[in-house]
Amino acid sequence: MGRLVPAVTRSLDILELFLEGDGTLSAPEVTRRLQLPRTTVHELLTTLAARSYLTQIPDQPGRYRLGVRTYQLGSRYAEQLDLAAEGQQVAREVAETCDETVHVAILEDTDVIYIAKVDSTHAVRMVSAAGRRLPAHCTSVGKMLLASLPQPELEARLQGREFTAMTPASITDPDELAAALADIRERGIAVEHRESNPDVSCVAAPVRDSAGRVVAALSISVPMIRWSEERERELADLAAKGAGDLSVRLGHRGA
Repeated sequence: MGRLVPAVTRSLDILELFLEGDGTLSAPEVTRRLQLPRTTVHELLTTLAARSYLTQIPDQPGRYRLGVRTYQLGSRYAEQLDLAAEGQQVAREVAETCDETVHVAILEDTDVIYIAKVDSTHAVRMVSAAGRRLPAHCTSVGKMLLASLPQPELEARLQGREFTAMTPASITDPDELAAALADIRERGIAVEHRESNPDVSCVAAPVRDSAGRVVAALSISVPMIRWSEERERELADLAAKGAGDLSVRLGHRGA
């Protein structure tokens, strides 16, 4: 591994400070927070501003914010993101932690499509495949994605729909589905017990993009022989962490 260049490290430390607070900083604030010499901070700020990585705020002399160059770099990075590839990597990391089947899915109309999947190594496990399509109302990922839609869009998608059952536990009543989605919005986690497969329960959490929009959901599926209330809590936390990690990969910065 090569040697880190101090000046570059300090410049990056300065840029990363702008990810916090209101996104503006003065030279004295940078000096105080990074414990660097004032002259060094002044030189670094001047250089970053000259290269358009920072810009001085016109009506606030001495204060800086991120410049257009950082936006250009971020946009180029976003163009290169592949949700399926990033989802597969995170799903693999989650599966290595819990040794259960992990999916990442997106919403298309009122169905979910699985775009990434990693299997459990257990002999008894959920059988599925990337590319599979299922009714959203029967799955934890689907209910998570439906619950994340703005209410007018949700109503438009579900209007006149017939909610077919995949198992005896599937939700087929619109009022029951509405109540379930309201609960998911409040909890931030979706759970389904035997609604898409009579032998499997699942938990799911939302995946957000750089604008904070829910663009996918990550789920963990477990055969009922390994399911319990304690296991549900553990996997809900793990699904939330995995979805959060994938959100960060997509540029999301929120809590």
